[in-house]
Order: sequence, then structure tokens, then C-alpha cells
Amino acid sequence: MKSKKLIIALLSIGMLSASCAVVRPGEVGVKQRYGKLKGNPKDQGIVLLNPFTTKLLKIPTRTVNREVTLNLPSKEGLNVAAKISILYHVQKEKAMDIVNEVGGNFEKVLILSTFRSASADVCARFFAKDMHSGKRAEIETEIKDQMSKLLEGRGFVIESVLLKSITLPSGLYAAIEAKLQAEQQAQQMEFILQRERKEAERKRIEAEGIRDAQRIIKEGITNENIEWKSLEVLRELSSSPNAKLIITNGKTPVLINGDD
Repeated sequence: MKSKKLIIALLSIGMLSASCAVVRPGEVGVKQRYGKLKGNPKDQGIVLLNPFTTKLLKIPTRTVNREVTLNLPSKEGLNVAAKISILYHVQKEKAMDIVNEVGGNFEKVLILSTFRSASADVCARFFAKDMHSGKRAEIETEIKDQMSKLLEGRGFVIESVLLKSITLPSGLYAAIEAKLQAEQQAQQMEFILQRERKEAERKRIEAEGIRDAQRIIKEGITNENIEWKSLEVLRELSSSPNAKLIITNGKTPVLINGDD
């Protein structure tokens, strides 16, 4: 008797567990009864259902980060190996439509196929070196915009497309490195030339200043100025108590110290 009660209790617990499903944060639940979707999407929490006729499909609505590795064509016809991340999420209110139209494997059917088409179309308009340079952000934006046009109306929000790594063909990579090095050398040479030009200009200004100063001094040395200065010196000497012999030709005096 006790064994029967235990079996009944275990069966009851099993039936009760099978009649409950849990919707976790970041997802919604959609009831499917006899293959048809019923009701509205269920938010997080416990959902009761008939395990014999109904099952609960769970659709993630949180941000999904899907990383894809593929070869992308370039404008010049090269294949560029790329590792790209797609960040997207499902609109909660569109969850039932997505399951009805595409099914649960919507990422492979819609997201990835749309991404491969958009990325190939966009990258084919850019040179391989552009994917490795400052145009990377432009390429990311164009892929994202092209995907959004096709998917947002169907319940998907494309948040970002990120080119995480780009591997160029070895020959092209070496050519880009050589070009960058040449540009750096040219910039360094231009800096040196500008510095030399400034130094030459400084020396020219300095030479002009010296020349002007010499011209002013030369213009200031006249016979009248020399005679005037001689008279000033003679006046100072004549007032000195020491005996001196002053010899002059009438123009410039020659002084002899009387103490010698």
C-alpha cells in the first residue's frame, strides 16, 4: 500500500513538473499546441501548460553576439580573411511572427544569410587596404545599415557590426607597411626642411640686425663727433692734478702721462 502511494506521489510530482516551464530573463516563451502557436508571448516566470498537447518555445530577446569568420571580396578582386561580430536582438512583440514565418532556427536562416550577403556586397566596393585602415568604421556602418533595412521589419534589431580582425594577403600587407614607412619618412623629411627654413630665416634676420647696427654706428662716426669727444677727454685731463704733456696737431690730441 505504501509503495503504491509513493508511486502515485512520484507520478504526481513528475506530472506537475512536466506541466510547468520557466521563462528566464532575456527571453520570451511562446506556447505551441498541436503545432500551432497560441496566446501571447510569455514574459519571464513560470508558465503552466499541458505536457501532452503543448510545449513552450523560448525565444531570446537579449543581445546576442554572434562571431563569424569568412572571406570577403575586395574591389580589386582579392579575398580578405575577416573575423566579424554581429550584435542583434529580437523584438519581443515580434517573437510569434518570427517563429511563424521562419521557425526557431532564425539566426541561421535570416541573420547569418543576410549578413553574408550584405558584407560581401559592401566590401566589394572597397579596396583591401581600406578594410585595414581608417575606413573600417565606414564599412561596419554600411553593413549594419544594409542588414537593418532587410531585418528590422521582421522583428530584428541590428545593434552593431564589428570588424574584429582583418588578415590581408601577405604581399599586400607588406606593400601597405612599405607605403606607411615611406609616408613617415616623407613627413620626417618635411619636418627637417621646415626646421632648416626657420633656422635660415632666423640667421637672415640676425644678419640684417647686425648690418643695420653697423650702418648706424658708421653713420654716427664723423669728424665732428671725434673732435667733440677729444675735447671732452682733454677737458677731463686738464682738470686732473697730475702733470701731463699734451701734444696735438690741432685736430686730435696725443696725451703723455707726466709721471712716466
